[in-house]
Amino acid sequence: MKYEAVIGLETHVQLKTRTKMWCGCVNEFGAEPNSNVCPVCLGFPGVLPVANAEALRLTALAGFLLNCEVAGFAKWDRKNYFYPDNPKNYQITQLDFPSNICGRVDFELNGDLSQVCITRAHLEEDVGKSFHFGDCSGLDFNRAGVPLLEIVSEPDINGADMAYEYLNALKRILEYGGVSDCDMEKGQVRCDVNVSVRSVGEIELGAKIEIKNMNSFSGVRRALQHEIPRQIDVIQNGGTLVQETRRWNDDDGITDSMRTKEDAHDYRYIPDPDLMPHIPTEEWLAHVKECMVELPLARKQRLMAEYQLPECDADVFVADSALADYFEIAAKGVANPKTVANWIINNLQAKLTESETSLADVKFTHAGFSELVGFVESGKINSKIAQEVFAEMFSTGKAPAEIVVEKDLSQVSDVGELERLCREAIEANPGPSEDYRKGKEAALNFLKGQVMKVSRGKANPQMVGDLLKKTLIG
Repeated sequence: MKYEAVIGLETHVQLKTRTKMWCGCVNEFGAEPNSNVCPVCLGFPGVLPVANAEALRLTALAGFLLNCEVAGFAKWDRKNYFYPDNPKNYQITQLDFPSNICGRVDFELNGDLSQVCITRAHLEEDVGKSFHFGDCSGLDFNRAGVPLLEIVSEPDINGADMAYEYLNALKRILEYGGVSDCDMEKGQVRCDVNVSVRSVGEIELGAKIEIKNMNSFSGVRRALQHEIPRQIDVIQNGGTLVQETRRWNDDDGITDSMRTKEDAHDYRYIPDPDLMPHIPTEEWLAHVKECMVELPLARKQRLMAEYQLPECDADVFVADSALADYFEIAAKGVANPKTVANWIINNLQAKLTESETSLADVKFTHAGFSELVGFVESGKINSKIAQEVFAEMFSTGKAPAEIVVEKDLSQVSDVGELERLCREAIEANPGPSEDYRKGKEAALNFLKGQVMKVSRGKANPQMVGDLLKKTLIG
């Protein structure tokens, strides 16, 4: 009997706001423990929350980016539970009237287009963080009250790779829209997995297993690569799966049972008495919609169609929207955009990595970059000289034309001058010259290198090769 996996993901994303959801405390990572707290986010008696307008805007924007229906009425609820990192003993969230419903994420999977539907994307608040030491535990409430978007998918995912690609696509969409920085190392994205298996053709879902403690998208994939076969193995060996929560142990590559649960938790949801529902106006929603950006998948398809880029280059740019922006500006008016892409991917990226700087620190202009590529394409300088010019541009910010003149780097394409250099190279190297005449093609490269050396790299390499062949064959 064949089995299939049914997977749904709950992804929690911290919104990119300056302050927390209900108070004026700074929303930042890495501050001293319990330094960004106040009576509101600590849940002191008598305090009143005030909704963060930017968090509301980013939530609506996320809804539009995820193809959701952005609700005209969203209500706040209290999810009641006691846990040490939850200072109020309840979490402000949205139960029956969330901000966004019925969306979808389109992405590529194994060369084809795939889609996962979004049940809801609702706004809530984050909780604090526990730290466990040898004989005690500590609590840091700096994260408590940070605006958190919970994105719940439909159980449309059928495998580990599909889950991984969906999460990466979701992350890129939210980064593109400026909704979140999605830095997993800072806890800005966290994901819970609900997975069950059933025989192919069955309609009923199997026992839902929730997996926690995954610190990366690759961790989600590894957890599913273990958990799906484990569940199938239990069934095939006559066992019974029960609804439970399991913990992913990345070191051992297994899931461990944390707790079983016969039914869903009763959180005793009640409408929050301190907060009015959020009822956005049409004008407000229209203003939010104006901030929509081109989605990553759409941009990839356009880059390939408009600039004739291969898929691998388009993937590099889609993964870094700032780099893609730089390319599109630098490629304007250039005859061959692919050459610009090559220089950005192979040279500019390498320099940025080597110097530990970002695009914002680049000293030369987009026009200067375009000019350098134009010089190579027109034959004014060759590719080797262009590397020298580029290094100087990166260091000083000077324009290519200025550097070429200052250093006398213009490519030598004068036939008479090149013929003279070729004859001198042949006369000075009779051995390799004779080897080429006897059919050893590699000897030509040696002679070509001698001409380039004498000309300080300025000789037109294509012309040098042609003239050497002509002179040697006679």
